[in-house]
Amino acid sequence: MAPTPEAAVAHELVLTRLIPVAREKLFRCWTEPALIVQWFTPPPWKTIAAELDLRAGGSSLITMQGPDGTTVPNRGVYLEVVPNRRLVFTDAYTSAWVPSAKPFFTGVLTFDDEGGQTRYTARARHWNAEDCAAHEKMGFHQGWGIAADQMAALAATL
Repeated sequence: MAPTPEAAVAHELVLTRLIPVAREKLFRCWTEPALIVQWFTPPPWKTIAAELDLRAGGSSLITMQGPDGTTVPNRGVYLEVVPNRRLVFTDAYTSAWVPSAKPFFTGVLTFDDEGGQTRYTARARHWNAEDCAAHEKMGFHQGWGIAADQMAALAATL
């Protein structure tokens, strides 16, 4: 039997939260540019722009800004979009299936109903152990955790 897409894989970091908000609202937070800029980055960083073509093969550009004013564009492509259920994206491509100079990870987000709440799971799948370790050292769990808490707080207001 083939493993499910959510099965543990090598070089994967996982964050999960049980959030007392409907999954539709959390999905909106990930898919509406006006919402992404409100929660996506932990302080003192901020998200200053988000451009999304929300479809398989569509590109995304999320631009973050550091406390010193440095901007960091994050380009990627959506691989799968299942409204209110699943979102898969990668930085292996920048747009229109143009390979990126250095792929880092593929993100797999799932939004599942659980006891009147939403089980939000974010998986960062890396091509190698070194990139996975670097992402973890960058503060994956803390940073993505703070962002998830900010997203949950915003979603509760929608």
